[in-house]
Amino acid sequence: MGETMRFFVIGFGQAGGKILDLFIEHERLRGTEKNMRVLAINTARTDLMGLKNVDIKDRILIGQTIVKGHGVGTDNTLGAKIAQEEIETILNAIDERGTHEIDAFLIISGLGGGTGSGGSPVLAKYLSEMYSEPVYAIGMLPAPEEGKLYSLNAARSMISLLKYVDNLILVDNGAWKFEGLSLKESFAKINEEVIKRLGVLARAGEPLEEGLVGEMVVDSSEVINTLRGGGISSIGYATTKAEDKKKKRFSIFKKKDKGIGEIENDKPLKIASLVRRAALGRLTVPCNIKSAERALVLIAGPPEHLDRKGLEKAKLWLEDQIAGVEVRAGDYPTRRTEYVAALVLLANVTDVPRVKELQRLAAEAKEEVDMAERSRIEKTLALFDEDIEPLI
Repeated sequence: MGETMRFFVIGFGQAGGKILDLFIEHERLRGTEKNMRVLAINTARTDLMGLKNVDIKDRILIGQTIVKGHGVGTDNTLGAKIAQEEIETILNAIDERGTHEIDAFLIISGLGGGTGSGGSPVLAKYLSEMYSEPVYAIGMLPAPEEGKLYSLNAARSMISLLKYVDNLILVDNGAWKFEGLSLKESFAKINEEVIKRLGVLARAGEPLEEGLVGEMVVDSSEVINTLRGGGISSIGYATTKAEDKKKKRFSIFKKKDKGIGEIENDKPLKIASLVRRAALGRLTVPCNIKSAERALVLIAGPPEHLDRKGLEKAKLWLEDQIAGVEVRAGDYPTRRTEYVAALVLLANVTDVPRVKELQRLAAEAKEEVDMAERSRIEKTLALFDEDIEPLI
């Protein structure tokens, strides 16, 4: 029997804190929050106070001497500077909560803002140097309508994170449009989607409910092997309502008088098509599935709706789809849900259009910042009489 995936989850900055808060609530409802160690870090007092599920003792305000609890705005250089200055405080807090039984660190942050975008790479650097456990990050990419500065921040943060994390799971706010919702409402919905995926990933290797047996068990070591070696990952997810068998049989008998055996045979097909939907549907960051180096498939749901043949079929299909050959697959039977969920983790994807676009926007933004800086200096100099000699 495998071991469950035990994360030390750190929500860094506003977006990271919100997602962490939601994750704790989600795990509490399932009665599994005891597996987690958590920490919310921010430079803005109001953001920290606004969290509902993170214990007060697990919230850390940094940068008080510099920004007085008001946050760093969108200045991620300042965010990085503060994290660097207070790294001892942060590392001590992590140490106090204990790291002896964890499988991995998971830093969650928005990459477009200031605190999380600047602080996450700094923290990742120190964690990777100090601990043997892998360090993962979930990075939220800004939506294009948030402006070029956010894109520049995200590009810089991403480049820095990729140097130090064992894997960067990207979530592209720009790819998740919800009809008729404001940007704020959209973000809240995206956060919910992130939590669903994270919840299934955290299930890997969890001791099964009494009397239930997984046919193909994936444990934490297989998650770690899928995510090893750095790079960017994307997660696909799909669910289907688990139908009540009895009703279904009755209606089919009335129509065509089929044998029960034939009805049972559509199970493998359902599982295989659910995995296909997860892999080809809305990924956390849109990417070319063919550019993935490795993949992991997890299926969760009531045991009578899970199927080994279907999972094998899905695994073979994925092996054909991705660039590499490593595909791990497992199931997690649970009576706590009426849904069957399929999660597909695509690891080390190299063809990610949004990342290319971010680089372009970041380059433009940098040029605009440089030009604005130059013109500001020129305007200031123009105030002076030309006869005044500069010192150097």
